[in-house]
Amino acid sequence: MPILSKTDSAPPQLIRGIGLGSATALNMIDMIGVGPFITMPLIIAAMGGPQAMLGWILGALFAVCDGLVWAELGAALPEAGGSYRYLSEIYGKNKLGRLLSFLFIWQLSFTAPLSIASGCVGLARYAGFYWPKLDTIYSEQTRHLNLGPIGTLEVRWLVSGATFVAIAVCLLTVFLLYRKITTIGWMSKLLGAVVLGSIAWIIFAGLTHFDRRLAFSFPPGAFHIGHEFFIGLGAAMLVATYDYWGYYNVCFLGGEIKEPEKNIPRALLLSIFVVACLYIVMNISILGVIPWQELSGAAQSDTRFYTISIFMQRIYGNWAANLVTALIMFTAFSSVFSLLLGYSRVPYAAARDGNYFRALARVHPQHRFPHVSLVVLGITAAVFCFLRLADLIAALVVIRILIQFLVQAVGVIVLRVRRPDLPRPFRMWLFPLPALVAILGFLFVAIMRKDFLREIRYAAVLLAIGLCIYLVRSYRNRDWPFAPQPLSQEARG
Repeated sequence: MPILSKTDSAPPQLIRGIGLGSATALNMIDMIGVGPFITMPLIIAAMGGPQAMLGWILGALFAVCDGLVWAELGAALPEAGGSYRYLSEIYGKNKLGRLLSFLFIWQLSFTAPLSIASGCVGLARYAGFYWPKLDTIYSEQTRHLNLGPIGTLEVRWLVSGATFVAIAVCLLTVFLLYRKITTIGWMSKLLGAVVLGSIAWIIFAGLTHFDRRLAFSFPPGAFHIGHEFFIGLGAAMLVATYDYWGYYNVCFLGGEIKEPEKNIPRALLLSIFVVACLYIVMNISILGVIPWQELSGAAQSDTRFYTISIFMQRIYGNWAANLVTALIMFTAFSSVFSLLLGYSRVPYAAARDGNYFRALARVHPQHRFPHVSLVVLGITAAVFCFLRLADLIAALVVIRILIQFLVQAVGVIVLRVRRPDLPRPFRMWLFPLPALVAILGFLFVAIMRKDFLREIRYAAVLLAIGLCIYLVRSYRNRDWPFAPQPLSQEARG
């Protein structure tokens, strides 16, 4: 019987096949999904005028601050899993870090499919510009669950023609990603080129037909600082935060990035800068063509899903509206592609450590990618396509802020104190100011909104269930905090 060598018996490893160009492209197509094309009316309605651009500008500032957190951690710990690795290292692999990293994976099992589903649903709703019957609702349900002292949990779902299109998009994405990572690299560059070309055309159309009187027609009291101003700003920033998210995607692919200590920070910060500039210029150019009053009114109707189509139709006619609709659907698909690619690596990393479900650690024997994790997340996202788009966005942002981003932003400061010896190829600029600004910004977005408790209840329930699962598993496996304590020297003597 032949004896297997160490190399032959070792489990398949991931391939470091993504360079700076592909990493930046993946980040950008992750950020520029369907969000900025369908959420502009929501942001305008939240603040009641063009002053809503503050949401985009402050959203960009917080993205940079949080991006510096990810850049330092990603360069120092360039492995598959992203935040899973960071939280484990920061708070102790066999101590509190084991619990926090498990809770991160637990919430990601829900928020990653929520994020993917939001892109699929957004794409499907934009398809309604071609086929209005997709907007026909066949069934709509709302259920309430009384949780006692923390209030009532509300769950809403619907079934429409767009729902089935969204599910089909999820399954197609899984099929396309079910292959070797080096093949995906060139695909990301192609998708990224189409995405940037689409936005460039929209900006060109807006700037060449720009009317400054429309763009800067602020209503009376637009900048009156008061409670209503901050409530509106909080709602606008929640949507802007969703539209900017994705800049950290490269960190989840840390085990597949070439020269990660250089390319992770570069790809991350470059993508934030470029996308922020594109978003701000694009939205100002649209405000110079479509009055903000019209955009605000569209926030309560299905026309908000076709804002850019109407914008191009007004400038060039039906042919442009049809073409830009196709480009935006392609852009949305590109984002879903990048999201599922990055997120599928995170449960895989946790499962390899024995801190999550074992089946998710499997790597495809030939193409060497985490195929089980990819399929599970894709199917879960398909199920979430039955939820409303606005509910998907709000639940995603608040849950992730409370269970991941705040803990990680605090953690980068903790790690500087606990592990000053850790090699840091990239160090946060003006440390710790960006981390503190990110923390305050996330708290503001989470609570400065009407009905903010609804999403916080989701986070609380998810956290409580995850904690119970972790404690049961750790008790069975004798992990922290149930791990046997080593005997002291006196006891051993």
